[in-house]
Amino acid sequence: MSHPYDRLPEESFWRTAVADRDALEISGLWKPRHQIGRRTGIVTAGSCFAQHFARALVARRYRWLDFEPGPAGLTAEQRKDYHYGTFSFRTGNIYTPRMLRQWLTWALTDAPVPEEVWEKDGRFYDPFRPGVEPGGFVSREELYASRKETLAAIAAAVRGAQVFVFTLGLTEAWQDKATGVEYAVCPGTVAGRFDEGAHGFVNHGFGALMADMTAALRLMVRANRRLGVLLTVSPVPLTATASGQHVLTATSHSKSLLRAVASEMVQAQPRVDYFPSYEIITHPAYRGRFFAPNLRSVLPEGVDHVMTQFFRDQAAAFGGAAVPPPLPVTPPPLAEEAPEPELTEAEELRCEEEILAAFAPDRRDG
Repeated sequence: MSHPYDRLPEESFWRTAVADRDALEISGLWKPRHQIGRRTGIVTAGSCFAQHFARALVARRYRWLDFEPGPAGLTAEQRKDYHYGTFSFRTGNIYTPRMLRQWLTWALTDAPVPEEVWEKDGRFYDPFRPGVEPGGFVSREELYASRKETLAAIAAAVRGAQVFVFTLGLTEAWQDKATGVEYAVCPGTVAGRFDEGAHGFVNHGFGALMADMTAALRLMVRANRRLGVLLTVSPVPLTATASGQHVLTATSHSKSLLRAVASEMVQAQPRVDYFPSYEIITHPAYRGRFFAPNLRSVLPEGVDHVMTQFFRDQAAAFGGAAVPPPLPVTPPPLAEEAPEPELTEAEELRCEEEILAAFAPDRRDG
């Protein structure tokens, strides 16, 4: 008797697709909807793992666009410290769909931008990107002027790109209780002062995440009707959780919701696609081989394998070279493109969330 499972390919069965293969030979995990070639204008934003993605694209001479390259004369280390060339605009990490929606609303509409600033040691910090200026801004005016440049860069990036790559990172966040505005990190960690009456913890549920991601997409499409969106989920576990759960189960909770949101967005929106970097790094089939000893940082080998799958699956769908190798020599950057950085260790990424690790108790105490 014939039935639907008689006609399914090898990739549909666990034994033939996974168990009987070396993990590094597992293939075909992504069936891309849209072609992304070397001349496709790509912008990136999101959590820390998005930095890996951008570096890998640039190293292979894909057209990664940097709309806020920073002033001339900065050294490579200064560019890193001041978050130039980290993402396509100088927001720092955007961990949640709500934060993405906020930035897009401020950049693409007439909505007022909050004037709140954080202070520390006589310097001023932007609550929505507190890590971009080491040591803080000299004045409120300098902070506001810098933020205005970033908002202009976001608007230009959305309007000028063909593909917007966004890496979903967290569901947990801290907000202003009165306004609902979401911060990049908890007040009082990088700078500012935590006020239990004014600041509240939120762990976004599926409905809120979907609403924010849908609204963010609507804002982008309104500004650029040709724009495609590629979602990924960061494989990096939470540094810490304020949810009351164990950090391991809190990580599973957060990543599961974000992965579900990505799937729902793909099903609902033809212009949205999902690339499974999360599964490639974290799935038990790979036995943790792509994580550093701290079980959080993704090793360069993991990034290389992820990008190999990216290019291979693009080639399978649209033709062309399966795995463009990184160039050994840095050519002159094209207009609007960042200088080519090295694929560096995970510890060199710029991640505001990492500050939370400093508050972990020493297990030897007590």
